Amino acid sequence: MNIAALLKRARIVSRIRSFFDERGFIEVETPVRIAAPAPETNIDCPPVATGGFLRASPELQMKKLLALGMEKIYQIGPCFRDGEKGSRHNPEFTMIEWYRRDSSYLNIKDDITELMRTLLAEFAPELEARFQEITVREAYLKYAHWDPWIENDHDRFDFDMATKIEPAIKAMGGGVFLMDYPPWAASLSRLRGDVAERWELYWNGVELANCFSELNDSKEQFKRFEIAREERRELGEADYPIDMEFISSVEAMGLASGVALGIDRLVMALLNISDISLVRA
Repeated sequence: MNIAALLKRARIVSRIRSFFDERGFIEVETPVRIAAPAPETNIDCPPVATGGFLRASPELQMKKLLALGMEKIYQIGPCFRDGEKGSRHNPEFTMIEWYRRDSSYLNIKDDITELMRTLLAEFAPELEARFQEITVREAYLKYAHWDPWIENDHDRFDFDMATKIEPAIKAMGGGVFLMDYPPWAASLSRLRGDVAERWELYWNGVELANCFSELNDSKEQFKRFEIAREERRELGEADYPIDMEFISSVEAMGLASGVALGIDRLVMALLNISDISLVRA
């Protein structure tokens, strides 16, 4: 714990709130204990003794608000993941997520670029606010020498991401958007042909944010959840129930997009701090 860092963190979070308030976003608060997390293959939510799980993300609950008609929303709050501990990971962490109706992942890309430029100017003016982008296909062809669209190898994809792609992104320096994922890595994102409209933002090689043009096909969403549940069962992980209220609300979102940005890692990047424990109370 670092008191000077915590004081700056408070100012950074306050500035983030004002950034979204000034742009007409509404701050919302959704439950931290939920009955049915999104069944993602490699993300484990801590179970609660009295029932349910601590959320890894407020994503599903916030999308339900979009489906009810809310237009531009954000939330800053605690999230939890089992089995994650290290200099960049903590079992409890803070996330900001924001969502827009009638938008795509490119609109959110503009949002986060403007937010980052604002925060860098105010809290880290010595850092160059430089942003580049590279597609997943370009990155794998250039640095790993294979095409994930031709070879559907999930394990190789993850291994090369950690050992080849992310080091190359770090060498690019500053902010880098890794754009357009293969369809089998779409997660909850919408497809455009054989491309998933998804990007991740890295700052000096550290992943900060994950964004989707949101999938709004209820049948496809149910299918993807069932595939993820089967993968979790094969790995011996907890089998999460499917949130059918979410599935039934998916199509009412219309065209929408959203992003999850880790506050702790963002503060680390702005303050040039390498250990997450120094930016949390």
